[in-house]
Amino acid sequence: MLLESLKRGDTVLEARGITKRFPGVLANDRIDFEIKAGEVHAILGENGAGKTTLMNILFGLYQPDEGEIYLYGKKVNFRSPLDAIDMGIGMVHQNRKLIPAHTVIENIILGHPRAGNILNLKRTGKEITELCDRYGFKIDLKAKVWQLSEGEKQIVEILKALYRGAKILILDEPTSALAPPETKRLLESIRIMTRDELAIVPFITHKLPIVLEVSERVTVLRRGKVSARLETTGATEKSLAREMVGRDVIFRMERVEVEKGKPILQVENLSALNDKNVLALKDVSFSVQEGEIFGIAGVSGNGQQVLAEVLAGLRKAQGGKVLLDDANITHSPSLERWSKGIGYIPSERVDVGSIGDFSLVDNIAMNYYFDVDFTKGGIVNYKGLRKLTEEMISEYDVAAPSPDTMAKSLSGGNLQKLILARVLSRKPRLLIANLPTQGLDVGATEFVQNKLMEAKKEKAGILLISEDLDEVLSLSDRVAPMYEGEFMGIIPGGEARREIVGSMMAGLKPKVEEI
Repeated sequence: MLLESLKRGDTVLEARGITKRFPGVLANDRIDFEIKAGEVHAILGENGAGKTTLMNILFGLYQPDEGEIYLYGKKVNFRSPLDAIDMGIGMVHQNRKLIPAHTVIENIILGHPRAGNILNLKRTGKEITELCDRYGFKIDLKAKVWQLSEGEKQIVEILKALYRGAKILILDEPTSALAPPETKRLLESIRIMTRDELAIVPFITHKLPIVLEVSERVTVLRRGKVSARLETTGATEKSLAREMVGRDVIFRMERVEVEKGKPILQVENLSALNDKNVLALKDVSFSVQEGEIFGIAGVSGNGQQVLAEVLAGLRKAQGGKVLLDDANITHSPSLERWSKGIGYIPSERVDVGSIGDFSLVDNIAMNYYFDVDFTKGGIVNYKGLRKLTEEMISEYDVAAPSPDTMAKSLSGGNLQKLILARVLSRKPRLLIANLPTQGLDVGATEFVQNKLMEAKKEKAGILLISEDLDEVLSLSDRVAPMYEGEFMGIIPGGEARREIVGSMMAGLKPKVEEI
């Protein structure tokens, strides 16, 4: 049976009794799951609940220990993703599967049978451009992947699956790195696919408003088991969160008032280039005080990432000054900044914040290898580091079998908790938190935000960079909307209104009486 011969509502892909075990972890426990033609079916659950494992099984990346898979009513056995792709299943992974040094078009056609022995980039470019026009994607096909924003990289992954003829499209956290306008366009693209082509979309996400907006049905996983199956009609964000976590969740943190101290960070007329050698940070000036959360709100690609990297010592400043406790650190290396009390949580928890093939102990050591308590005479105190890692795993509720677990085996939320533990355990004077809750479930988001509040109470100065406007408004003592490398203003947190800040993020400067 082919997809085209099915009627809307017919079962297309079905998993029966799927069980998958990893050392020390029962990831999937007798899961039943089905996808129907023409529907968007959302998969919800906390980080580590087994969502991605189940989808990896449906895509042929993992083999189930028990259970069966049926496609168009016929039992199938995917020996590898190639089998799944050949049968019209595509998967867009949460972690990118792209080659940074290659162009967009090269990544899309890499390994594709239609590419042939001799590349016809003109023909291929035309075909991909038609896909972009059809689904509303805008991207430079000649750009190198390393030059793209996270949102643009996600679009490349989606185009790659569509170009290979996917009719069943598995999307794992597809909007986690997208700016609001990109998210809106993606959701419209999904509606076009389900309406015109009966594409089937298992949709894994932690963004509950998106679930309610785009999906017809929801399957909730908790600790590897199906805890609920429900129609989205009549569901609410609070009810979905309760099914995921097993308790009520606080969606909006209350700003904690702390007496402010002296300025820790002072930035004066700071400018810097991005990876395309274009001026992306333009004469930015601000300060961060003790006991303050200074929030930067902006759509991805407006200079926030460049600012974070300059302050962390990972990118050269082209002009201006950076002062930490009145000491000029504008051109200081990262290690010196760490030793002076700067902590950095990068937005890319996989590529920058951790090393996947290293153990949790070795990942913790990355912020302690220069500490005399753990390294003397070139000899690493692994016993001490292991004890420290165990304490962090316990305090930060990191779901891991042991400190020897490879970082790549952790879910996104648990990996973020590990990075947070590694940075905050050093009690930084200044914490640079770049997209600290991106891609996290509601429970993990609540946990991270509470930790930021605790650091604030301990008089740390926090620079919070977030694309979640609600997060910035609820946590920040001052808010700086950012657009095309510039601050559009700095507003006291208690006076920042969503409509005004949102318009400033789009480049509109409000009238004085509106602020």
